[in-house]
Amino acid sequence: MSFTARMLRMGCLLLLLATLAACSRMVVLQAALNDADANEIILVLNRKGIEVDKQKGKDGVTLLVKDVELSRATETMNAAGLPRRSLSNLGEVFKKQGMISSPMEERIRYIHGLSEELESTMLQFDHVVSARVHVVLPERIAPGEPIQPSSAAVFVKYRPPLDEDAVMPRIRRLVASSIPGLASEDGRSKVSVVMMPGEPPTPGIEWTMLGPFTVAVSSAGGLALTMSALLLTTLSSLGYIGLQRALRHPRVARMVAEFAARRIKKAQDKAQAKAQGQAKPQAPEPTAGRGT
Repeated sequence: MSFTARMLRMGCLLLLLATLAACSRMVVLQAALNDADANEIILVLNRKGIEVDKQKGKDGVTLLVKDVELSRATETMNAAGLPRRSLSNLGEVFKKQGMISSPMEERIRYIHGLSEELESTMLQFDHVVSARVHVVLPERIAPGEPIQPSSAAVFVKYRPPLDEDAVMPRIRRLVASSIPGLASEDGRSKVSVVMMPGEPPTPGIEWTMLGPFTVAVSSAGGLALTMSALLLTTLSSLGYIGLQRALRHPRVARMVAEFAARRIKKAQDKAQAKAQGQAKPQAPEPTAGRGT
């Protein structure tokens, strides 16, 4: 096999592999999402250059990504605290299932609903990824025992930058004002707040589309140059092979030979005419006669 044929075969193989790499199959990233959570995930992933296919169904929204990007998409979602934990509001928690509810059921529902309402409110703070609130309401352990006062424990995970010294008093005041018995200055001291910074986000990479491929902006120029050189090499090889095959055809070979002969004859005629013009003797100049 000639060198040209090997180069052509290698170029075609590389183009085939590139085409197959661009045609990755789609896999499910998240399912049964509401529209707001799905849009938030799409926004975060698109900023990282990850394409997401959004499909709506009876069970909610399903998000699909390429199988080669599943790991990176999952890592990006975990860093952003997505999808958000589904929280119940007070109306959903206190929805009666039977005719009569026991005082214990009512108390548990109230504590659960109050905690989730506070968590939902704290998620509105900028850079807050997740929040948990554990509420303890006044309760008498046994007859004759003093009533245990209300208290609350708050856990907040945030994404830097966030000023803890400025946000923590606001969270403590918000929680204390929402729980019976903690609105006073003494009650606020019974609200413990723990704030935990998450992992700093990895430096963002700017992505761009180069044909069917999604590549980093810093690599787009070099990749475009490489693909152009590969395409030119392939086209040149195809043209050379086509020319060689055409010359092997008797009729084409005869036409090329006749064309070359005409060009050679024309060049020879031109050179012969030029040589004859230089060899032609020049007439002597007439001399002036003497006066008598």
